[in-house]
Amino acid sequence: MTHFDGWTAAGLMFMASAVAPMRYLAINVAALVIGLALLALIVRNRRDAAGTGMMVLAAATALLATMLSGTMIDGVARWVSIGGIVLQPSLILLPLMVAAFARTRDAAGTGGMVIAAVALALQPDRAMAGALLAGMAAMAIAARDRHILVALAAAAAGFAAALLQPDTLAPTPYVEQAFGSAFAVSTVVGLGALTGAALLLLPMAVRGDAALPVFAATWLAIFVAAILGNYPTPFIGYGGSGIIGYLLSLAALPGRLQDTAGGRHRSPADSRDGPDRHALLAPTAAC
Repeated sequence: MTHFDGWTAAGLMFMASAVAPMRYLAINVAALVIGLALLALIVRNRRDAAGTGMMVLAAATALLATMLSGTMIDGVARWVSIGGIVLQPSLILLPLMVAAFARTRDAAGTGGMVIAAVALALQPDRAMAGALLAGMAAMAIAARDRHILVALAAAAAGFAAALLQPDTLAPTPYVEQAFGSAFAVSTVVGLGALTGAALLLLPMAVRGDAALPVFAATWLAIFVAAILGNYPTPFIGYGGSGIIGYLLSLAALPGRLQDTAGGRHRSPADSRDGPDRHALLAPTAAC
């Protein structure tokens, strides 16, 4: 069992102990299965990095479309409804976009980061705007090319704009404030939830790739937002978007980390990768 399988199980136990509807548990399990299948498919069909910027731009356009025509609740438009299931596209797409941008930067990808910052500011979504800023800041610490600086400036402006707008959404049971709810069940459950969040940042323990600190900063910001405000808590709370988003974001990490996360141990023969060993997937594989 992988560390995110274990935390999904912990989340299921928390929701069961809190008497959440069984449908919620089933959706989280389905999201884990879908996310693992997508990750395996993407990694298997990974090609070179050409087109990564266009993939980022397309994903950013989807975030903007969510703001313009997505499901709106109390003046906030962060969701889309598919077959009666409500998804949050920013949780699914943004972590992958940020990690992909850390690996391959071009004009299209930079434009995607700017559009994403605008979309998150207008939705508004303080949590994901903060995650975008955290990822860009982590990137700027390591390098300061013009693509990063433009994206960082856009992310900072978008986060500031999101903060200036009221966020009046009340917490939804079993979705937001899941850490607090876990501690309300028991201290052991609460500590288990926090430990699980830390374990999801384990890829950062393997160094040497530009996407790793960006991956960690982005997901750390998402978890901090879930503690401080009424925002979804991936894996422990109800909602498949965070589960799928985390697994997809692993696709932008080095191949060795993907294999480790999936529970596969590479043989010496596996290490003889071609020149695109750390390349990102092409846009068609990412969708």
